[in-house]
Amino acid sequence: MRIEKDACQNLERALSLEWLETNGRGGFSSGTVAGANTRRYHALLLTARKPPSERFVFVNHLDEWLEVDGQTIPLSTNLYPNAIHPEGYRQCTGFTPDPWPTWTYDCNGTIVQREIFCVRNRDLVVLRWTITRKTKKTITLRLRPMLSGRDYHATHHMNDSLSPAATVTDGLVSWQPYKGLPSVQALQNGAYRHDPTWIRTVRFPAEQQRGLDFEEDWWSPGEFTYQLNHGAAATLVLTTEPIDSVDVTVLMKSERKRRAGLRASAPTTDSLAGELWYGADAYFSARDSRQTVMAGYPWFTDWGRDTFISLPGLCLVTGRWETAWHIIESFAAHISHGMIPNRFPDSGGQPEYNTIDASLWFIHAIARYLAYSQDEARVRAIAWPAVKQIIDGYRQGTRYNIHMDEDGLIAGGISGMQLTWMDAKVGDWIVTPRQGKPVEIQALWTKALEIGERLATTFGEPAYAKRCREDRQQAVTSFRAKFWNKAGNYLYDVIDGPEGNDASIRPNQLYAISLCDDLVATKQAQQLLQVVKDHLLTPVGLRTLSPTDSRYRARYEGGVMERDGAYHQGTVWPFLLGPFITAWQKVHGKSQAKNKQARAFLNGLEQHLHEAGLGQVSEIFDGDAPHQARGCVAQAWSVAEPLRTLIENLGATACTKPAPSKKS
Repeated sequence: MRIEKDACQNLERALSLEWLETNGRGGFSSGTVAGANTRRYHALLLTARKPPSERFVFVNHLDEWLEVDGQTIPLSTNLYPNAIHPEGYRQCTGFTPDPWPTWTYDCNGTIVQREIFCVRNRDLVVLRWTITRKTKKTITLRLRPMLSGRDYHATHHMNDSLSPAATVTDGLVSWQPYKGLPSVQALQNGAYRHDPTWIRTVRFPAEQQRGLDFEEDWWSPGEFTYQLNHGAAATLVLTTEPIDSVDVTVLMKSERKRRAGLRASAPTTDSLAGELWYGADAYFSARDSRQTVMAGYPWFTDWGRDTFISLPGLCLVTGRWETAWHIIESFAAHISHGMIPNRFPDSGGQPEYNTIDASLWFIHAIARYLAYSQDEARVRAIAWPAVKQIIDGYRQGTRYNIHMDEDGLIAGGISGMQLTWMDAKVGDWIVTPRQGKPVEIQALWTKALEIGERLATTFGEPAYAKRCREDRQQAVTSFRAKFWNKAGNYLYDVIDGPEGNDASIRPNQLYAISLCDDLVATKQAQQLLQVVKDHLLTPVGLRTLSPTDSRYRARYEGGVMERDGAYHQGTVWPFLLGPFITAWQKVHGKSQAKNKQARAFLNGLEQHLHEAGLGQVSEIFDGDAPHQARGCVAQAWSVAEPLRTLIENLGATACTKPAPSKKS
């Protein structure tokens, strides 16, 4: 992927293209091709103090200038209320995110290459500048770092609490603007001059569009200078680690090899599958001694629901079976009253369990893990007890009135709580409450009972298997009798709610086909899919509500209330292409022609990889054309579900790595 000169020097276009580097610890670097920060989340050094949470921004940005024979030429770009200064984007002639973000600048005939990369499993980012052509010109690079030391959701403003001191030794500069936070270490091969100053009122237009605080002040401690010559790179390593030296060449070689290995292992039979395979690496992070999945960048950490919807696509089809197991094991350790956590708070503390579906997705992911790995020993020892706790918890009743009703279906919800994935809430307003019996919960429940029966049989518990089989048959019978909306030829979205049955045309009904083979009769499945296709399908995902509905919102824009009011009321979600294509193929079958037709549903995502978050898939899109990308620029399940269906349903090269060892 390469962004050419015309796009790099078109400020509006270059500001809309974002790059992302992650470190496997919840930290990341991100920004725009233009070089300007447009979000509060854009930063060079952003680390998670308790991976993957407690994220802090330490180094926000660098102002950069090249002096060529006495003429000063900017490389960086900043946005202010009434000015763009400097305008380094005007010198940019190309950008590529592969193998890491790399810019090329033409400074009056002097060609400079700028590189940024995060190092895996370290809170450390490397920046490097090189002259790519021999020259006799005298060239000086000047860098002025911009620091804060704030929570990544916040903004930073000029204050008297900041300590302006610096510790300077040969090749190392250290700053600690605020007590209680780690020092920022800058290892460099230039010279440093301490010259503290404040940079006032930097503007973040993306935050302004979201109706949030959109201006911030940066503290700049001083300036680095380098004498640049062809073949000798200027380097700057930024870290919060307590180190006094680093070998940039070794770090580059190691990180390049790791990324090349990812590329080499990716499918080659489908270009979209290959790109998504490579992009999936961004979402893995440490949590304690185990692994977890980051739901999205730049502002989400790990969520239970997102993790287990994403796990088959991120881990199983890609051969990361040990990672999958560590994630399962991590969440199994936090089961409470038959539920896994919905999320872990950013600031630490106790997990939150406000979800009706995450625990059922957890069971589904365990079954998929076992199918790929054949790892019966660990599943029996750790996962199977967790599965039984969840099934029994739902049977007996657990938080938020979640329980198996007399008809065998799962009911849940209380006033003022949002428990399904359609979980937008503004103050006391639950935008899509869905209290009662949501359709996808019944599909997940009948699937969980099927898995429970199968595992109980495998592990020698016939009585438990019999109970699961009987409960499942009752649930299937009740579902068939109650969920079909004859007037519309599709499934109700929720039944037995406070206001009766909800006939909203939504995508949740797809799971009744994609997860189960016996909930919907063949003719009904055909009718249902046609309704979904006609009302909800777009080139980049599925709408969350039919445009014919009076509550439909065509655009996801404005302040918090406006955006949350549209979040599940028409906004398009690309991850839903996974269950849509799975359901489509179950109903229409597989053949070369039909697979080609199903693959065409993903063409819009292939084009999208070259916009917004480069090489990634955004969280959401507007309901109406041109379906502008919105929300997070990189979302785990937006990558995972299309990747899963490309490999499991559409024949992209599947992983053939050996299964993990069967540890007990």
